[in-house]
Amino acid sequence: MNKNQALPWDSPRFHNWIAVARACQVMGLTLARALQPLDIKPPHLDILVNLFRTPGISQQDLADKLLVGRSNLSMLLPQLEKRGLLVRRGDTQDRRVLRLELTPEGTELTLEAIAIQSALIDRTMKTASTEECNLVGDVMTRIIGELTMPDAAPDAAESLETGTSVGEKA
Repeated sequence: MNKNQALPWDSPRFHNWIAVARACQVMGLTLARALQPLDIKPPHLDILVNLFRTPGISQQDLADKLLVGRSNLSMLLPQLEKRGLLVRRGDTQDRRVLRLELTPEGTELTLEAIAIQSALIDRTMKTASTEECNLVGDVMTRIIGELTMPDAAPDAAESLETGTSVGEKA
């Protein structure tokens, strides 16, 4: 990096992205504290909500949906199963596939956790107008689209060398 090159934190894009990342981190910590009375953590909630919405989902499909490896799920699922919140059943057509479902206790706990999360989201998002909330959602959807496009990753070294931000022309 040469002395004439702008530092990344001087860029509004960089600064605003850090604000988004910090907001996500603070939200995660706040949600973790709010879920403590239920004795679950945000990763457990992600699993439970997805099983609530998609009963019988396979372990692999759940891992894909959560953007985690099956090994990550393999550590969390036994904890939830031991507590009686979910069951794993073999697929009737493919013995290699495990299907996941909530138990009645798991459904009850999930509904309590969803209420906690929804209240936190409502509290957080009331700091913005409906238009601002929609704008945030639209921008984040576009960012997700950009980051999940095949071969969309720019050459980071080139961006650093030219002093441009991603998506900005030199």
